[in-house]
Amino acid sequence: MPQITVDYSGRLDDDFDRRGFALALHPLLVDVAGARAEACKTRFVRTEDAVVGHDEGDDDIVHVMIALLAGRSDETKARVTEGALALVRQYVRPAEGRTLHASAEIRDLDASYRK
Repeated sequence: MPQITVDYSGRLDDDFDRRGFALALHPLLVDVAGARAEACKTRFVRTEDAVVGHDEGDDDIVHVMIALLAGRSDETKARVTEGALALVRQYVRPAEGRTLHASAEIRDLDASYRK
């Protein structure tokens, strides 16, 4: 824990410093949510097909899903997601004329979670 999954538009391959993002996100989780750095695991899922709104074809998506053990306050969760979004904007530089749709959320891991 935490288990982090980042879905991103495939067109961002060259515009998203994924390793840098993960290495910046992990300390945020340690500082704000009390996670242990060695427990942070981030995987990136390249999304080939995504449609936004009327799909003009110039939109890219990054969605960060963070799964934590239960017990964090809503305020802590909000601080983490706001920090994650700030990092997305720092580590993703979409090509000229493209619109980035970034989102983040936290969910509690089920009580059955084991590692």
